[in-house]
Amino acid sequence: MSSSGFPSAKLPESLASLSPAAQPKLHLYTAPTPNGFKVSIILEELLLAYPDAKEIQYDFYQLSFDNNDQKSEQYLKINPNGRIPGLVDDNHGGHNVFETASIMIWLVENYDKENKFWFSDPLLKSKANSWLFFIHGGLNAMQGQANHFYRYAPEKIPYAIKRYQDETRRIYSVLEDGLKLGKGEWLVGDKYSIVDISAFGWVRSHAWAGVEDISAYPKLSAWLDRIAERKGAYNGLGVPVRPKAKMTKEEEEEQAKAASKWVMKGQEQK
Repeated sequence: MSSSGFPSAKLPESLASLSPAAQPKLHLYTAPTPNGFKVSIILEELLLAYPDAKEIQYDFYQLSFDNNDQKSEQYLKINPNGRIPGLVDDNHGGHNVFETASIMIWLVENYDKENKFWFSDPLLKSKANSWLFFIHGGLNAMQGQANHFYRYAPEKIPYAIKRYQDETRRIYSVLEDGLKLGKGEWLVGDKYSIVDISAFGWVRSHAWAGVEDISAYPKLSAWLDRIAERKGAYNGLGVPVRPKAKMTKEEEEEQAKAASKWVMKGQEQK
């Protein structure tokens, strides 16, 4: 922790050998959640794609929900909504970016010079934006609500749990149909992009929402495995900390109970 009580900056494992004199220009404020992992994954993919680009080097601040770091005066200057993640870009005069889709678009439009994870064609870019907004406003929101009522709510409400789990499954079916287009491997333009990364952050945690079986979506299941095998995805899932691959039911209940405390506390605050 810094002297102010706010978390200190750390380097990701991929940049552990960076000289102490080096000063990363990108600063990620994050936590180990589906939204946080989206941004760390694209940052790690960019580092692998452009290993000599010093402007892509980044450090991160692990915000503690228990300590309410995301509601601190310091962090609200970066993200006025008091949610993670947030990004400060010193390559552009300390420019602040918040909301995952916005951060990912900012990163590829400024640092993906060869459009390895984005698109130059205006029609493909429009398709990509449509999927990004669908994921941001649909998948994030609905699966997030499934998580809340299935894992965190103090009262188990069967109607709410079923509603949001069913809506999560419906959205998975939309993603499945999207993957049936083209060669069937990626959501836009037959190319792995931030659209896939954005959805991956949530789909990989489907069981946490109580949607344990996704065999009804074979292309989505294969897509999930394909992304998980990428080095950039593996590295990104280690920022700020790597989640345990498999938990026992007891560990899941304990984690849900601990998370429920700050989730419900957050209901009362901005």
